Amino acid sequence: MRFFQKVLVVLTCGIAIILQSTQMVRDKLSSVAYEQHLRLQYLQSLRSIQYTYDPEQIFRPKLASNSYSQKILIDENRDDVQIGMENATIIMLVRNSELEGALSAMRSLEDRFNKKYRYPWTFLNDVPFTDEFIEATTLMASGTTEYGLIPSEEWDRPPHIDEAKFVQCMADMVEKEVIYGFSESYRNMCRFNSGYFFRQQLVNKYEWYMRVEPDVEYYCDFDYDPFKVMRLNGKKYGFIISIHEYEETIPTLYDTTMDFFELNPQYLHPNNSLDFLTDKEPFPNSQVRMDVANDYNLCHFWSNFEIGNLDFYRSEAYLQYFEYLNQAGGFYYERWGDAPVHTLAAALLLDKHEIHYFEDIGYFHNPFANCPSSTGIRKSKRCICDCSDESVIDVLPHSCVPIWWKVGGKTFLKDKGVI
Repeated sequence: MRFFQKVLVVLTCGIAIILQSTQMVRDKLSSVAYEQHLRLQYLQSLRSIQYTYDPEQIFRPKLASNSYSQKILIDENRDDVQIGMENATIIMLVRNSELEGALSAMRSLEDRFNKKYRYPWTFLNDVPFTDEFIEATTLMASGTTEYGLIPSEEWDRPPHIDEAKFVQCMADMVEKEVIYGFSESYRNMCRFNSGYFFRQQLVNKYEWYMRVEPDVEYYCDFDYDPFKVMRLNGKKYGFIISIHEYEETIPTLYDTTMDFFELNPQYLHPNNSLDFLTDKEPFPNSQVRMDVANDYNLCHFWSNFEIGNLDFYRSEAYLQYFEYLNQAGGFYYERWGDAPVHTLAAALLLDKHEIHYFEDIGYFHNPFANCPSSTGIRKSKRCICDCSDESVIDVLPHSCVPIWWKVGGKTFLKDKGVI
């Protein structure tokens, strides 16, 4: 009996202590906060019990017959026969780790365009693609898919680049906080996109390409085949967004380009777009002026979206131009991007009428967008975009589209001499 009395005393004291502690907690917390505190403790205790006695719940298995199947789910009998009539492919340079962004971009382009044409997709990577990446992207594509491994000699830093100079130049850019100035892999990518993407074995059989990057979005339906439009109208390079490049990344690119054409004047097209590269007049009603050390205004076509003729890159003129840049070393000693390289080449090697601005295609690549200005086009193409959004830059001061309009023959209502 005395034992039970002692136990009772201990329990009573324990309860008193608990009640006292509880009262202290109540004093510190409001009634609402206290209820939330108790609810959280209750949920945590439930989870603890669940994981202790039912560890399988940690993984939350899906209740479906194929949940644990290791088989590839691609239907070998699915209809992926190409419908579009052009010899074209959609190219994506992508890492395995970018699968989610790749699928998002694919879904957007498939829904807006490619499901009606089933053009093939070509994926390129400097390391082998994983089975997971191949399966997921193959299932997302309406057409066939191919996966290419980039040869190391076409991706890695070439042997003629001086190691010590490269390291010092990269350190200088890091100190100046130049965008991607710290990254060798970014330089590899820019050099590859400038001179090697069109030489890949999987790409050799095609005449046309559309470049797609992970996480981009297409705002409007394509009511025509852009590859066909390019061919029928004699176009060789098409773009959507044009902006100014960071001068710190390409301080000598323009001068190196001019040196090339001084040595090879036969490659300069007589009806070129040099004015697009050198026009520094501000946009009407804007006070923004380009203060650049040379004649180049830094305008370039944003290459994350481009549609082009692969034979342009395979031409003697372009190959010679790229090799001159490659030997100069600016891809590594500076941080030359493929966008200004493509732009300078297209502007100087092509007839200006062979370059096309796809102003009717709604498109977003963070942080900039293009949204068709015509209400009729936006409605007929089921566009989901707002022309007044700050990401839409076609007529903003840092856009080069107004300069291209002048090169292409368009005028502004308030231009001097225009009624």
